[in-house]
Amino acid sequence: MRDPFATVKDLVQRRRRATSAGIPEGQRVYAIGDIHGRADLLHALHAQIAADAADADANMLMTAVYLGDYVDRGPDSKGVIDALLASPLPGFEAVHLKGNHEDLMLEFLADPAAQGQLWLFNGGDATARSYGVAVTDEALDRMQRLREELNARIPPAHFEFLSRLSLAHEVGDYLFVHAGIRPGVALDRQSEQDLIWIRDEFLRSAADHGKVVVHGHTPMHAPEVRANRISIDTAAYATDVLTCLVLEGTERRFLMTGE
Repeated sequence: MRDPFATVKDLVQRRRRATSAGIPEGQRVYAIGDIHGRADLLHALHAQIAADAADADANMLMTAVYLGDYVDRGPDSKGVIDALLASPLPGFEAVHLKGNHEDLMLEFLADPAAQGQLWLFNGGDATARSYGVAVTDEALDRMQRLREELNARIPPAHFEFLSRLSLAHEVGDYLFVHAGIRPGVALDRQSEQDLIWIRDEFLRSAADHGKVVVHGHTPMHAPEVRANRISIDTAAYATDVLTCLVLEGTERRFLMTGE
C-alpha cells in the first residue's frame, strides 16, 4: 500500500529552510512531537537523532526537547517513559514538557471522580493496559478501584517523572510548549491551561508572539511551518510518523520515522 505521507516526508526531511529566527551559535536543538505510547517509534527516532548528531562539534550543546503527550492511545506508554528515563541520547540535555494527556492522567491518579471517564475515552485505557491493568467496560463504573490498581502498578520513578514536567522552554528566538499560547498575553503570563490545551485561538492567529512557537497537540498530516509557529504533531500513534524538528543557527530541518 502506498504511503500517503511519503511525498510530504521526502520534502520536509531533505529541505533545509533558512529563516531570520535562530538559536545561539554552538547549539543544536532536536524537538520531538507527540509520542502517544509509541515506544517503538521513539526508539527509531532516537537512532536517527544520534546518527544526525554524529557530525556535530564535540563542544556543541545538544538539547532534546520533548513536547509532551508521552502517554495514551498507543500501546506502550510505560515503555515510552522507561525510554525517556534511560537517558537515551548520551551527551544531550533533555527537556520534558507536560502535555494535556499527562495532565489528565495525573488528575485521574489523584482523584478518579475528576477526569476518569474523559481520560479513559481519550486513550487512557491503553496507558492502563501498558502498566498491566486491564480496563473493561465495567471499569467505567469502578473508577476508584482502577485508580488504586494503577497507583500500585506505576513505578515511583514514573510518578516523579510525571510530576516534574516543565510547561515551556526557550532557546534563542524559539519557545517550545505542548499546545500553544494565548495570543496577546505576555509569554511570562501564560496559563498552564493554555500551554497544554489551547487550540483554535492560537492556531488561527497570525500575530507576532515575540518568539516562534514550536508545538504539538493538534495532529497534522505533516509538519506545519508558519511565520509565528511550527507544529510537529503528526499523529504518530495512528500514522507511524513521529516527527523531530532540528534547529541550528537559522536553519530548520526535520527527521521523521516511517521512511
